[in-house]
Amino acid sequence: MGSTSDKISGMANEAMGNVKQGIGKATGNDRLRAEGKVQEIKGEGQQTLGKAKDAVKDAVDRTP
Repeated sequence: MGSTSDKISGMANEAMGNVKQGIGKATGNDRLRAEGKVQEIKGEGQQTLGKAKDAVKDAVDRTP
């Protein structure tokens, strides 16, 4: 996966995780809240991976 697709997938997972957490909280569903938290963390990791790929690419591009 490229850096952009990692970041997009990460944002989507993070957003869906937040939605799940909100629904779980509103309905008192602890399992849904936990699933949402896991998905949010996964999304944050994907975004970090995308940023790291960008940083490596930039460093390689600057190397003579």
